[in-house]
Formats: sequence, C-alpha cells, structure tokens
Amino acid sequence: MQFSEKWLRSLVNPPLDSDALGHLLTMAGLEVEEAEQVAPSFTSVVVARIVETEKHPNADKLKVCKVDVGQGELLQIVCGAPNAAAGMLVPCAKVGAVLPGDFAIKAAKLRGVGSYGMLCSARELGLSEDHSGLMELPADLPVGQDIREALVLDDIRFTIKLTPNRADCLSLTGVAREVAALTGAALRLPGADAVVPTVDARRGIVLDAPEACPRYCGRIIRGVDAKAPTPEWMKRRLQHSGVRAISALVDITNYVMLELGQPLHAFDNARLAGSIHVRYARAGEQLLLLNGQTVTPGADTLLIADQARALALAGIMGGEESGITLATTEVFLESAFFAPTAIAGRARSYGFSSDAAHRFERGVDFELPRLAMERATRLILEICGGEAGPVEEAVSPQHLPARPAVRLRPARVRKLLGIDLDDEAIAALLERVHLAVRREGADLWVTPPSFRFDIEIEEDLVEEVARLHGYDNIPAVAPKGVLLMGEQAENRRSVWDVRQSIAARDYQEVVNFAFVDAAWERDFCANPDPIRLANPIASQMSVMRSSLIPGLAANVVTNRNRQQERVRVFEIGRCFERKADGEPVSGFRQPLMLAALAAGPAQREQWGAAARKVDFYDVKGDLEALFAPERLAFERVSHPALHPGRAATVMLDGRRIGIIGELHPVWVQRYELGAAPVVFEVELDATLSAHQPVFKEYSRQPAVVRDLALVVGQELAAATVLAVLQEAAPAIVSDIRLFDVYVGKGIEPEKKSLAFRVLMQDTQRTLEEAEVEQAIEALVRHAEVKIGARLRG
Repeated sequence: MQFSEKWLRSLVNPPLDSDALGHLLTMAGLEVEEAEQVAPSFTSVVVARIVETEKHPNADKLKVCKVDVGQGELLQIVCGAPNAAAGMLVPCAKVGAVLPGDFAIKAAKLRGVGSYGMLCSARELGLSEDHSGLMELPADLPVGQDIREALVLDDIRFTIKLTPNRADCLSLTGVAREVAALTGAALRLPGADAVVPTVDARRGIVLDAPEACPRYCGRIIRGVDAKAPTPEWMKRRLQHSGVRAISALVDITNYVMLELGQPLHAFDNARLAGSIHVRYARAGEQLLLLNGQTVTPGADTLLIADQARALALAGIMGGEESGITLATTEVFLESAFFAPTAIAGRARSYGFSSDAAHRFERGVDFELPRLAMERATRLILEICGGEAGPVEEAVSPQHLPARPAVRLRPARVRKLLGIDLDDEAIAALLERVHLAVRREGADLWVTPPSFRFDIEIEEDLVEEVARLHGYDNIPAVAPKGVLLMGEQAENRRSVWDVRQSIAARDYQEVVNFAFVDAAWERDFCANPDPIRLANPIASQMSVMRSSLIPGLAANVVTNRNRQQERVRVFEIGRCFERKADGEPVSGFRQPLMLAALAAGPAQREQWGAAARKVDFYDVKGDLEALFAPERLAFERVSHPALHPGRAATVMLDGRRIGIIGELHPVWVQRYELGAAPVVFEVELDATLSAHQPVFKEYSRQPAVVRDLALVVGQELAAATVLAVLQEAAPAIVSDIRLFDVYVGKGIEPEKKSLAFRVLMQDTQRTLEEAEVEQAIEALVRHAEVKIGARLRG
C-alpha cells in the first residue's frame, strides 16, 4: 500500500514530522517499508511561459526562445525540444539551478547564440521517463512560481507493509483513522452526500450467488464526457501514491478505491444487455480481460454478467468488451461486497493480480459500497458532467458477515501485557478505533465495526490495547524466577559435543531444507510414496526427506559447480517417515539423524603425502572415532543409495543404527558427483551415549604375543571370525586383532586365510608357556566347532 503524505494530512494532520509519523505507523502494526520523496532534489526551477520562438540561425534542430520567468525581463534560452511553442507553460531551470545528478545550469553559448537557462523535460527533473519534449504544465499555474511548490513536489510517498488481517488500512481513510486514534488529532473524512437522481435510468440486479456476493450496488450515469481531463489535484494524488493517471473515469474509480478502500468498476452501459447477474462461471465460458488476457473461468470463479455474456471477473478485473472508452457517454457504475473466500486465490490462479482482488480477498467493509457509490458519482458529475440515475441495490442480509460482540476480561489484559491499565482506560483505547464497548459485570463486551475483519477472539482485543497504548510505552521488565540447574547425566554427550567431535575430523556443518525433490527420494531412498507437502514453496521441494544423504549429495554438486572438488560436510537434522500400520499411534516418525559425506582428495594438497581419493576406510575411521571408545560392527548390506559391494550396516551393541558406504555409481553419474563420495548416516541418539572410562590396572608383567592364522570360507566376514574368537577368549587374552588376509597359492579357491594377533597378559604374574598354549588351543577349537575354521599349516 502506497500513499501520499500530503493526501493523508488532508484527512488527519498530527503534530509530527515525517519520520515520527512513519515510526508511529510502524509501532502501530502498519510497518513502513519505505518513505521516499516523490521527486528528486533540485533547485531554482520555476514555472515559465514561452513568449516566442524562432529558428536557430546556425542549427536546424534548435530554437531560440524568449521566456518569461516572472522577473520582469525575458530570458533567451536555446532549446532543442520539438514541442517548444509560444504560449505554453514549462519548467525552466534558471542559471545557478542544480538538477538531479548534480547537473548545474550555467550561462552558455550554443552554436554562437547565448542561452541563459534550460527548459526541462519530465525526465530531466526526475519526474518520469518521458523525454519526448518539454514537460507541459497546467495553464493556470502562476508564472515564476517555484515548480516544487506549484506541483506539490515536496511530498513523501509512504509504502506500508500490511499484514493480511488489516485490510481496513488499504485506504487513506483507514490509515487516517489509525493516526487519529493514536495521536488524538482531528479526523476529517471526505464527504459523500447522496446524489439526487435527475434521470430515471435503471438496470436490474440479480444475485445468483448471494453467499459469494451478498451486496451489489449499481447506477447509470448518462451524458458523461469521457474525454474530460482529470483534474491536476487528482492526478497529483494518484501519482504520488504510485498510481498512473489514465483517463478521468478510470482515475475517479482508482481515486475512490485509494481514498475509501472500496474497489469500483465502470461499464459502458451501451454495451450491456438486460439485468446484471452475479453468478458463478458456466462450462466453456471465456472472457477477454482489460489486461488483454483471455481466460476460461473455472466453476468456482464468480462472474459479473448480463443477459447475454460474462462481463467481468467479479472483484478481480473487468472485461475488455464491456469496458469504457473515450467514446463512452453512458456509464454503469458498480460497487459491491464480495466474500473474501469467493475471491481469495482466484486472480493468482489465472497468473495475475489486481488492486481490487488484493482488497476483496482480505475483506472490504460490507457497509461501504453505497457510500463509495455516492462519492464516485459526485466526482464523475463534477469532472465529466452527466446525469445520475437512482442507485439500484441488491442485498442478501443473511449472507452479510456477522459482527458478534467479543468478551474481553480487563484482568486478562493486565496479566498478558504486564501493565496496570484500569477498565476505563482499556475501554477508552478501544473506542478510539471505533469499537463499541459495553460493560457486563467485570467483563467488557466489544463489538467491532463493519470494516474490521480481524476482531474475532479476546486475544485480538488484547493486541489492540497493546498497540494503541504503544509498544514503546510498555516497560521492558526482566523476568524473575527460581531456576534450578538440572542434573546432566555423565553418560550422555550433548549435540554440541557431537558437532565438535565430527568438526574436529575436518567436516563442515551444513543445514539443508527438510523438503526435497521427489526424484531424490525415489533415487536415493527407493521411496515411491514419500510424504508430500500440500502447499510446497517450489516444485523441486515437494516432499519431506526420509534421509539426509540426498541433501549432502546436492552439496557436492553445488561445490563442484564452483570448482571445489574436496568436500567434507555433515548435517544433523530430522527425517520424516510414515509410521507402520502396527505402531500404536498413527502419523509420522521424525527421527533425528547424523549424516556425513566425504568426496574428492582424502587430504588437502601437500608435499608430505601423495594425493589420493578418499575411500570407504577413511570415512569408516571417522565414524569409529566419533563413537570411541565404543566398538562398532559392520555387516554387508544392500541399500538403494550405495554401491552394491561397498556398503555396510553400522551396528552398535547388536543393534542397527545406520549405514555407511560409497554412493551408487548410477547416482554418481546421474547427478555428476565426480569421484564416488563416501557417506554414513546414523541415529543421532546413538552418538549421544558416552560410556565413562573404567579404571583397569596397568600390568607390569610382560605381554605374550601369538599369531593365529585361520582358514575359513570366502563368504565368512572377518568380523564374524573375530567375534567367535572373542567368545572363547580366556581372561588372560587382552586383545585380538586382524592383521592379514591372504588368498592364493596354498589356499583353496573358495577359502581365505585370516591372520590374527593375540595379545595375552596378566596383571599379577608372568604367564607360563603351558597356559599360553592352552589359550591358543581353546581359541582354535572354538573356531573349528563354531565356523568350521582350520589352523593354517
């Protein structure tokens, strides 16, 4: 919403400067986004009359003009504008003037002829982009008057950002009401006395959809002069409010809409047939709009129609075939109330917007149409002439919005706002914004006026009291309370600790959107039925993620597009999954997950180590370091996002907590990820558990080391063999580690040799050879029985 400050001050003029007025509006909930001068700064430009012109003696395209600037003698000015002619009033920058862009005007000679000033176009003054010729001024301006004063250019255009609930402030009247209520300044609203009909010209109105349009007013005005010029004062107010002047009839409807907040539309009455019908669109109907767009309205789109055809999209835009032109002599003027639900979203569905739709879908005063009709009629008669017929009004009272009283408890206001306002002060504040207040016992019952669509519950009234009292006047009191520091379990890490741990492994944290492309869910998660958003912000963000991996892959693409091949990123965030049918509560599970990805070189380029690509074991080491001193187990797995032979399930205490592996070659190629990134994703809660260190006596006795080579089947995982050995390990065995895998000569083709280093030690005594051999035999025997292993010869 844009408006002229001078226009606003003609309705209410508080003793505040422009900055203070802007702050007042912002603190009242009408946020001022911008306050800009309607014209750039320039000096010494006056209204001048061209007295005579003659051709320049030395240039075909220049003229030598004698110009009266109101200082007695005429100035000689050389001008190249094609429209320069004797008798016209134009802006003249005198010698010493400074135009926009710090362009100083000096006396000069142009092709040998002296020039003592400059006649200006609108663009040279920064008033528009028109540079086709001199800016022609109204003939009634006094010669010699400063152009800023003559055209009221010392004005400010306010742009306010309104929340959708304050549609009542989409007009000068609405803003003026607020300013008057906040400052106590006198409110001078425009008069709209009823126009007495002078002709009996009528057109019937039928409400075929009263629930969508419960009030419709129409009036015929005959004998109008559509070519009449729009008065300068009206043009100025429109232009200073960001609206382009078009023609008198159109300008009047725009002016009343800005002034009162009621959108109006003027039809060429000669193009209408029979009664006006307000109805929903019929199948196959088409309508050519004033913006040149042809639309096929849907069945839920409200139309204005006559007996023969559709005339306009109700509350949105008129049709070209029934619109007024400069040849129009009879006008049918429309002023109506359309239910917000009947208009909301319709304009956007057809790919455009309009000022009328912007207002109607938020809520226009349902008592305003007749008042706006009278105001517009009086302006049309004053500017364009003509004779007005009676106002035809069709109304369905039962479908007009209700304004029930809302209960307000003053004690509740004091408690929520923390300020000591008595009941009378609260009632006085509300009455200042035209809310009717009556007392019943300890409560106030408040009835909102017809133009307030945002007062429905008690909290709305509390908000009104707060803003009218002034947010600046509510003291900032520090909260008081007894705070107890909760016990922090020693066996739990914080999320911050986890972040620090993984960041210490050279990963950088990222935060990706939780809603992703449906193709990512299909490719990386094999999820053909993801959780879809009802109203996505973009087509490529239409579903909720069930894994963090696709987002990390997208980070790789973003970095590679910027020549960054080495990527190490992690994310902590929620994933979203449907609950299984057997789970006790239906809906969605939202587990917190931790995922990390490494791509490109394993280390930054350096002289001390040969360059190599990051691999599975690099990331596996990072994951194990994150869980240390816990020991993870890994089992081969098939996962849609990962390479078939380079993926594993991550196990902790026998429970599956995540996955790790290289991304699948298909997705690496499809998404242009370069060398295959390695990724892991685990449950965040599993990383938060931190086992406390337990004291174990350090042995002073020498350790005994034995190497044990077992031949097992190729299909048997080394982790399985290690687990079997640990099951049978006597107390003296302190560690068993795999150090070699061998296949080849001397080993059957379907077999492999796994070599383990067994460390044995006691804290109190030196081990004897017999018990060492006995421990080794126990390990071998258990492996033979459990997994069919044999000792390699």
